[in-house]
Amino acid sequence: MIEFHGKTLETFKAGLHTHSTVSDGQFPPQEVIRRYADHGYRALALTDHRKTHPVGCYDSCGMTLIPGIEIHPQGPRGIPWHLLSLGVPEGFPAEYASGQEAVDAVNAAGGIVFEAHPYWCGFTAAELMTLKGVCGIEVYNTSTRYIGKAYNMQIWDELLDAGCRCSALAVDDMHRSCDLFRGWTVICAENSEPDSLLDALRTGSFYSSQGPELYRIRCEGGIFEAAFSPCVEAILMTSKSNGFCGCVPDEAGPGSPAREVTEVHFDLRGCNPQNYLRLQLRDRNGCCAWSMPLYL
Repeated sequence: MIEFHGKTLETFKAGLHTHSTVSDGQFPPQEVIRRYADHGYRALALTDHRKTHPVGCYDSCGMTLIPGIEIHPQGPRGIPWHLLSLGVPEGFPAEYASGQEAVDAVNAAGGIVFEAHPYWCGFTAAELMTLKGVCGIEVYNTSTRYIGKAYNMQIWDELLDAGCRCSALAVDDMHRSCDLFRGWTVICAENSEPDSLLDALRTGSFYSSQGPELYRIRCEGGIFEAAFSPCVEAILMTSKSNGFCGCVPDEAGPGSPAREVTEVHFDLRGCNPQNYLRLQLRDRNGCCAWSMPLYL
């Protein structure tokens, strides 16, 4: 459970970007499901390239299965979009003349769209902003770490600085076993029904993580508070050069063991943060977690 902006909600650890032998993955769909279930996940999206899944025909292994697809219409500068589309029906079309046509079709079908690994693709924030109706991007993508492009925090902040409302997932983008269980999304929802989980994703009721857990987050009366598993860094990000640091000072000098914090309390009154606030955590293993933006 989590205290999420005044509500007590259930948490669902979710893998939202996976591939199987239906496209270019290592494992058959049922094996993908089993592996994530065995690792404690509560929700899983099967998002093969250009193909949907009959998720009702699989053994869910106790998880909520979310239907999905990754769509690749042509994008700017000849770069194909990688549109991670969740909540679309079986047999959803995969070919579109443009990225906007694809996004519009997903939204019309009751689904939601995230642009996958924008750093890996080579997209700029300005190019991402040409797509209307996209929920967000991926802040962390495990499979792109092999070429050093797993993290997308800078482009996320560029979008937020420009006034875009943009959430961000952490995902495995699992193609093979070396991609498993390194990035996930914790959905904060009333129940485990697919529509409940999709609504939570649509409204930003989730956080993304490589390890740290978030237990409480709220911002009320100019006070931002959060409680979480032990971390060596907790930064409240906001626009441009502004921000609020929750790191523990390195009082013993360089090389001394990092001290940990488990909560932060930031008094924002008189500070005039602009556009957005988002909490970014890092634990002593270097693993991060990210809250979704609060829009000001």
